[in-house]
This record gives sequence, structure tokens and C-alpha cells, in this order.
Amino acid sequence: MAPSSGVTGVFRFLTRACHPTVGRVSGFPGTIRTMSIPRAFLAAALSLAAPLPLVPPPAHASAAACRTGAAADFNGDGFGDLAVAAPYDTVDGRARAGTVAVFHGSPDGLVEVAALAQGSGGVPGEPEVGDSFGSALAVGDFDRDGCADLAIGVSEEFSGRARHDRDGHGVVHVLYGSPHGLGRARTLDVRDLGRRPGTDRFGAALAAGDLDGDGDDELAVGAPGLAGGGGVAVFGLSGRRVDGTGMLITKRTRWVRRKALQTDQFGAALAAGDFDGDGRDELAIGAPGEGEPRFGAGGVTVVSPAARRAAHFTQDTPGMRGRSERWDGYGAALAAGDFDGDGRDDLAIGVPGEGVTPLQRGMDYGDGAVSVLYGSRRGLTTARDELWTQEVGSIKGRARYYDRFGSALAAADLNGDGDDELVIGVPGESAVQVLAGTRSGGLTRDHNVLITGPRHSGFGAALATGEFTGDRAHDLVVAAPNAGRLTLLAGSVREGSHPGVGRGRGRLLARRPAATLLGYAMAP
Repeated sequence: MAPSSGVTGVFRFLTRACHPTVGRVSGFPGTIRTMSIPRAFLAAALSLAAPLPLVPPPAHASAAACRTGAAADFNGDGFGDLAVAAPYDTVDGRARAGTVAVFHGSPDGLVEVAALAQGSGGVPGEPEVGDSFGSALAVGDFDRDGCADLAIGVSEEFSGRARHDRDGHGVVHVLYGSPHGLGRARTLDVRDLGRRPGTDRFGAALAAGDLDGDGDDELAVGAPGLAGGGGVAVFGLSGRRVDGTGMLITKRTRWVRRKALQTDQFGAALAAGDFDGDGRDELAIGAPGEGEPRFGAGGVTVVSPAARRAAHFTQDTPGMRGRSERWDGYGAALAAGDFDGDGRDDLAIGVPGEGVTPLQRGMDYGDGAVSVLYGSRRGLTTARDELWTQEVGSIKGRARYYDRFGSALAAADLNGDGDDELVIGVPGESAVQVLAGTRSGGLTRDHNVLITGPRHSGFGAALATGEFTGDRAHDLVVAAPNAGRLTLLAGSVREGSHPGVGRGRGRLLARRPAATLLGYAMAP
């Protein structure tokens, strides 16, 4: 039972890379139980340090109370922290039960302090075969105490007896931060929406943002397998506790009103950002399986749960570059960031199945592309729409039909100049592409950089950024799940059209056996 399409789009790459003949459902590979991965891949083992015990992080000499500073700071010491999932890790002899590693930031960088699993370290539940603990991760301050909290998706968990021939029901565990690190935990599932569990894959995607402008974050939970084409649950609106009753949003929600098909995968990818600058975040929802008759072309719906309004985008939206085609997967990955420094977030949309070379065939991996919509007072518009591929002039690298450019996305200020850079995962090439943001017009091809990892490692299949050393320039972590490796690329301060990171600056952060899928999901 595997994690599937999510905010990073890792599993789409891994299944196609390991077993190119695996079938698609509306243009996307199914979960791992529908295919067999070559034994050599699963058996690959890499040398590694002794694993950490499955315990919560120890008390740190941090402030007596949480203080504001880094956005993803679990223990309130002013440094950004990191959570990294290995959803196929074995726990107590149970294969693919999953673990999540916790790293604390410091002046010297990231330090691994704990490994979390169900049934240990205060995490509810128990490890079971195929649970995929860590199928998605999100960080937010849900209780407004200044310490970041961590949401962990367990999309293949079953309520009751497990069915190994079906997708999971899914749960989400919320672990609350404190001056001593992550501590008390609560669990959410579809029963908190007044529904009975089904093959919903609740927790396959997660995002956090202040959707109602009240100062604390809400939690959005993707359930792309929900009957009727998928759905998204939002917890914590209007003063409610994030571990209380949630709101369900589907394409059939009265103020969304979109045609829904069972194969849409609505909620497979999520990102929160303030696209209109009104002080409240909006939620971008990817439905990479959407499309009729162009099945799998994909779409993105941007909703404001507080204002009860929605906007819909596809590559056929007037003013949008490109056009909708079967298996494009528009919306398979999402990232929000302020690329032009105007105070409003912009949205990058992964289109990893896009064909841009003559060799592309409908059911191939995909050359890949990234669509960018800029924020305005009216929210996201197509007025300045951009479509980035490796066929764009002066972009480093070369488009290949197996690249899956745009399978993973991240946005952060990697050069410390006040606007965000865009990091694009190219896992078929085992690479990441970094485009600099500028105040003079947004993303630019100037000084773009292509950073490569070990061949066939899936380097770039998942990305994370953060203030791990407390510097003005954020740092970048790149996962290579095929090899069980994490690489840290430190950002550097340099204003203007410079990416902040570059080739030859990375260092190995962690290493695990390849079969664990270390780095499948990361947060922030």
C-alpha cells in the first residue's frame, strides 16, 4: 500500500522509473500494490549510521516559551526545523509501516534528533504493514503558540481490518510543537467530517496556511480517493480547533460547482498562499487526473474557504500558455511563493506529463513543464502567465521524454534579497533547476542553475526549504528516494537575479536503504 500523487509528485516518478509498463488511471500510475517493483531495486542497501531510536525529540536549551522567528520551528529556538518521511521503512518487522525523521536547525545546520512512528514517541496508533506513515507532511502553527506543529499523513491506514487489494482509508496525526520539541498528538480522519471511512486516501496531501486571517494556521487534508473524484478537508476555520470538526470541499461544493469525475484526483496536491494580498491565504487544489475528453490533462482550483469563492485553471483557460492534452497532469505539484516581491504570493504549477519534444508519446513519462500564475489584487490571473520548460532559451539542461520536469516544486528566498526563487524537481534527469526571482518582473532565466545528483537516484523527486541556520538566505534540501539520500544545499546572500544555491555546494544530510523511500515527503 503506497503513497500516491501528492504535493511533490514523487510516486509518479518512482513507479514509472521502476516499472515503465505500469498502467495509469486517468493518466497516472496506480499505487504500488497494482504493480511489482524489481527486487534489485527494493533490495538495494546503502551503508548508514545506526538509526535513531523511535522517540520524541529531547528537551533543548531553548526559550522558556515559543518565540516567533523561523516559520517551521518545532522547539521555538529561532531556527527552522525539518521533517522527512520514509513511508516504506520497516517498523517492528512490519514492512512499509513508515517513519518520519525530525531534524532541528542550529547555527551549524540540521541535526537529526528523532525518528517518529505510529505507536511510539507519543504518536497514536500502531505500525502495520503498508500503512505508509509519512505519505504527506505539512508544518503550521495551529494553536498560535509560536512553535510550529507537524501534520503527518498516513494515507494507507485502514479503520478496522486492512484490505491489501484496496487503497487505504487514511488518517492524519497532528503533533504539537513546544519548547521541548514535538509533543502531544491528535488524530484526524473522515469521521471528523461526518463521513464513514472509504478508500479515500485521506492524508495523501497536506498544506497549512491562515485561510481565515485569524492569526493561526488551518490544516488542509487531501483525500483524492474520496467517492466522486476526491475532496479536501479543512480544519481549524473560524476559531475551531484544528483537531475538531472540519469542512469538506469537493468539486460539487455549492460555491465551487465543477463537473466531477471519479478519476479526477481532486486534492492530490495542495498549496496555500495569499494570492490577492488581503491577509488571508487561499488554497490551491490540484486535480491531475481531471479532464474529459482529454483524460489526465489536469486542473487546479483555487478556493477561499472563508469567502466561499473559487477560481479554476487549466491549460485551456483564456490567456494561458500551452494547451490541455491527455496525461499532462497539470496540477500534479504546486508551490506558492512571492517571485516578484510585490507582497502577494504567486503560484507554480507542475505539468510533469507535458510533451515538448518530438519523442514524447502520450503514455510516456513526460518531458515536463511548469506553469506560473502571478498574484494581483484580484488574485491569480493569466495576465503574466509563464510556461517554463528545458526548451526555453538559455535554460540549462535538455528536455527528454523521461525527465518529468515539474514533478516537485518549492519556493523560498534562497539568496536573501526578499523575493522567492523557484526550485523545480527533474527526477528523471536526477536534477533540480533553480530560477531566480526578481523585483523587476518575477522569475528570470538569468543565472539559472541545473544541479544534478547521482544517476538514476530520483534526485529532485522531493524538495524542502527552510531557515535551518537562521541566515537571511534559506537553504534547500533535495531528496533522492531511489538512493535513500538527502542533500543539503546552503543558500547564500546575493541580491538580484542569482539563485542562491549552486553546483558543488551540497553535502550529504542523511542516508538510508533505498527501499525505505527516504525523502518521499518533506516539510517545510
